[in-house]
Amino acid sequence: MSIENRFTEDELALLSNTPYAIGSAMIFAGGSGLGTVKEMIASSKSFINGAKEFPNNEIIQSILPNLRDFEETKEKTKDLKTHYKEWLKAKGIDSFEKMQEAVIEDCKQVDDILKAKASPQEAKEYKEWALSIAKSVANAAKEGGFLGIGGERISQEEREFFNKIAEACEVDERL
Repeated sequence: MSIENRFTEDELALLSNTPYAIGSAMIFAGGSGLGTVKEMIASSKSFINGAKEFPNNEIIQSILPNLRDFEETKEKTKDLKTHYKEWLKAKGIDSFEKMQEAVIEDCKQVDDILKAKASPQEAKEYKEWALSIAKSVANAAKEGGFLGIGGERISQEEREFFNKIAEACEVDERL
């Protein structure tokens, strides 16, 4: 059965947006200052790496662009950004706290959708992928310290947010 027959348009939008939103919210969790650029790059790389890491996962493959097709990549990237902007507006997100709450709520909804409509393997891989984005961002730059000296690899705020995401996705993993 095709992905479009298994999921509604709204469910596919939620499945597409959630990993992207997780990465964005994690960027703001630690307040890295100059490390924010590193975190943005880590988020993008981890998002795209889902295609390589889970080549047989129909859900992930339907979300990510085919990087060998420039036009498809351009179109899917544009669609992802559009969905994300619409999501921010629809959820009334005007603070990091609201963004965190919305991401956690969406993770719970995604978990319910995956339980109902995905194979156990697809669900497991999707969650691994989503959490790998959060983990990559958390590990991308040191928090605290001065000019990259001192500080800690993962801040307490990042740990707490990651753990909330994992709990919402019903995954037994913690930072």
